[in-house]
Amino acid sequence: MLDDMTTHDITRPPLSPTPRTTLTRSKERGRTDRADLDAVLDAGLVCHLGVLLGGAPVVVPTIYGRAGDTLYLHGSTGAGNMRAAIGTEISLAVTHVDGVVYSRSAMHFSMNYRSAVVRGKAVLVTDEAERLAAMRLIVEHAAPGAWDRVRPPNRKEMAATMVLAVDLTEASVKVRTGGPGDDAADIAAGGVWAGVLPLRQVWGEPIGADDLEPGVAVPDDVAVRVAPDTLPVS
Repeated sequence: MLDDMTTHDITRPPLSPTPRTTLTRSKERGRTDRADLDAVLDAGLVCHLGVLLGGAPVVVPTIYGRAGDTLYLHGSTGAGNMRAAIGTEISLAVTHVDGVVYSRSAMHFSMNYRSAVVRGKAVLVTDEAERLAAMRLIVEHAAPGAWDRVRPPNRKEMAATMVLAVDLTEASVKVRTGGPGDDAADIAAGGVWAGVLPLRQVWGEPIGADDLEPGVAVPDDVAVRVAPDTLPVS
């Protein structure tokens, strides 16, 4: 599955919503370009994985990595939600909140956001080469540049780790931008502020481990995320 690392391939078909992923509300916010799905997933750090566990739904935040049209998840072999997901239909979602939309009426308050919902079957990855490649993909998604400078997982650690693959064929993307959609009467009444309060996330200054020995500098692949215009990417 990891052979296709392309993220923006013009030969890939557009998203074709199924009955499970067809928008029924605010259809104008839907996106069908696979590049939009890629962008939402690639910009996220955590997805929320929904599975049935013991006959009841449970949603667990999970880190992930994407290769082409496959999303990889990993977790402990002892994790109940991961074991419950094997070979079953799951749902996962990634959401970015870009701002709170303030309106003149409570009914029209909203948020600007980018979101993706994926439906599909979670497949247990057993091939050792693919498992290791997926582990690298997930680490590099969360911490670009880190894999090559740290110790890779050993045999014991790999044995304790489960890797799942989810096909991205069945997915929907929804995006809201712009200001409030107030009623004409509320606009005409005046006197109430309306607009957008943007939200953005920024990286803070790196904090070394308590047991970090003196003289070990913050690596460039970490520092560049704080000051991307001043350091080269390693």
